[in-house]
Formats: sequence, C-alpha cells, structure tokens
Amino acid sequence: MSTIALIVAIVALLVALGAAGLGWVAHQRHQLIQRRYAVLWGEGEADVATVLAQQARRMGAERARIDAMERTVADLRGDLAQTLQHVAVVRYDAFGDMGGRMSFSAAVIDDNGDGVVISSIHARGESRTYAKGIVGGGSDTALTPEEQQALAAARDDSSPAPGADT
Repeated sequence: MSTIALIVAIVALLVALGAAGLGWVAHQRHQLIQRRYAVLWGEGEADVATVLAQQARRMGAERARIDAMERTVADLRGDLAQTLQHVAVVRYDAFGDMGGRMSFSAAVIDDNGDGVVISSIHARGESRTYAKGIVGGGSDTALTPEEQQALAAARDDSSPAPGADT
C-alpha cells in the first residue's frame, strides 16, 4: 500500500470517528431537549398551544379559588373585630374596713370599643353586681375610677400593674 493511500485511509478513519463523536453528542443533546419538552407536552401528546390553554384554564380556576379565600378571610376579619376579645380585670378594696381586694371591675370589649363593664362590690354582709354597656369606648352611665381603669387596660390589651389599688 502506498503512503498516500495510507494517509487517506487514516484521514478517512479520523473523519469517521469525528463524525461518530459528533453524532453521539447530537444524540445526547436531542434526548436532553426531548426530556425538557416532555414537561411542556404534559401527559399526552398535544401541541404547545393546547398545553398552554390548559394551564391558563387551571390558573384561572386557582385565581378564582384564591379570590374566594381572600373574601372569606376579609369576612372573618370583620367578624373577629366584633368579638369580645379584649378583657381586663381590676381588683380593689371597695371599703376601707375590708381587706383582700374582693371587689372587682371587669371590662370586656371588641375592636370597636363596644362591650360591657361588670363590677362586683363586696361588703361584709352582701355583694352587689353592676353591668354598664360600653359603646365606642364610652358609657352613657358614669364609670367609677376602677371601671375606667379596667376599660383603659382592655383597650390597651394589658392588665393593670399588680397591686394597683385605687
């Protein structure tokens, strides 16, 4: 065999190996692209426009669900604002000759300042209980200092300082 024929055979072999390598790389890239597009195609064989239309319908349905949940949460927040959730109790001695802070005033109001103040005055021989309505943070009946203190503490959501006798 001549030298030129040998060189041509080697070059042809190298070209064939290069082509085979390029073919293998192209095959690997093709498989990668197929895997990536399989996500777009979904479960069946459909075109991209069909898949996108299905996704748009699903997103519309999810948006409607989210909107309904947001309306429900807004309604619940409105309901919660009307619940009697702010409470404070002030204990005190109503009469100087009695100890033990047996009398108390309790304020129970909602976020709007509506609710009730309940006071119980304890004496040696009896106990009396009074309730006063609260609207908008105030009462049409005069409040005692202890009732005012309980109402202010309920508005601030903090109980009065321990030992705060009035």
